[in-house]
Amino acid sequence: MPPERLNLDTANIPSNYARLIGRELGLNVRDIPKLLQFTQLTTKQFMQEDTLLTARQQIQILQNSLDLTHHLNFGLRLGRRLTPSTHGAMGFLANSSANLLIALKSFQAFLPTRISFAHLQLEYSEDMVICSLHFDLNLSSAIHRVLSETCAVILYECAEFIIGRPMSETTICFSHDQPSYSECYADYLSGQYSFSEADLKIQLPLSLCEIPNASANHDNYLLAKSQCESMLSKLNPIEHSFIYQIQKMMLSNPLSELSEENVAAALFMSKRTLARRLALDGTSFRKIRDSILSKQASNYLLDSELSVDAIATLLNYHDSANFRRAFKRWFNMSPSAYRLKIKK
Repeated sequence: MPPERLNLDTANIPSNYARLIGRELGLNVRDIPKLLQFTQLTTKQFMQEDTLLTARQQIQILQNSLDLTHHLNFGLRLGRRLTPSTHGAMGFLANSSANLLIALKSFQAFLPTRISFAHLQLEYSEDMVICSLHFDLNLSSAIHRVLSETCAVILYECAEFIIGRPMSETTICFSHDQPSYSECYADYLSGQYSFSEADLKIQLPLSLCEIPNASANHDNYLLAKSQCESMLSKLNPIEHSFIYQIQKMMLSNPLSELSEENVAAALFMSKRTLARRLALDGTSFRKIRDSILSKQASNYLLDSELSVDAIATLLNYHDSANFRRAFKRWFNMSPSAYRLKIKK
């Protein structure tokens, strides 16, 4: 989502993260106003469990923390402090998941319940899962680095809890430049890492993602998922995004009956105007449609024993050959080969 479409002043970020920042800094009550400078928050509001922060306030608190800390590796230290239990229902959901792949999908779906200005994308190849983390607003290089480090450590801590060992076979690509304290990364992150990459990405072998979670609990998983879904339904961080509105229409209508002309008309604009606005966001009607279809196809192949022909029908492909061609375009392999690969 483009930065200008994110409402920086909607309070929807749990304040427990900010309080944990204060604890990491070793602050006492009289020092809290330094952490809250320029946020218009009072110490009393900050200390209340039910206080929600805006994206602008959360980022300002991060900036203030960098001014207060004596640790160059503050982002890494903060990530370690934010254990799975600090992420509320989302952390509980991840820890209860059957395996890491399902946990990653939970993070992808419910990350907005914890941090409204970030989203996780998952891509699949024959033997890899690639997690890309994006921040949906303009950040200073220092804040971007700290958030990247914190989120990377959080993901690794959760993932290593699930698989029961260090993720030494993973690769993480940071988009920030290599910091002067980069030797500290080995104390917090297993596997390989690089810097100055185009995007923040973590590459995990698919086999790693399928290791059964010894702490999996289906009842707990369903309970936490229900809580996350309830929280997500109350959020409205991107209601004005054309991409969001189109996705919503696609998920609530048969895709075979939803043309680009229909969508443009529903948004009170011409097809050409819609195409131009989507192009500004780096996408198109077909890309959005393919993204939804490919995810649905992947989920059916992962989570069910439905035949390829049945999946094609569910996705409104009247000719399964057309579905197979589309699937090969999305994943560079046939549906049968994909299912065989991911279920080995």
